Amino acid sequence: MSIYLTAIVKSKKEKTAELRHILLDMVSNSRKEDACIQYDLQESSSENTFIFHEEWVNQDGLDAHNQQSYIQAFVKKSAELTDAVVIYKTEKLA
Repeated sequence: MSIYLTAIVKSKKEKTAELRHILLDMVSNSRKEDACIQYDLQESSSENTFIFHEEWVNQDGLDAHNQQSYIQAFVKKSAELTDAVVIYKTEKLA
């Protein structure tokens, strides 16, 4: 069963360009993973906010994704670059 995530990443105002670069790299790498069905990134530039829409083949695939070096690097640097990161694990209704 697919796993759906929506992640909302609020950038520190002075770190938006740096964060955008890191997030775009995450998109490029994540889309190469076997378990990745969808990994889209959107930006609300007026609010320094990035929104991910993700779909993974299963929980094992998502777990493997979360162990990737580029994800771990983002996690380590996130306090420096972001004001908030909120992740919603959802179920598709329609």
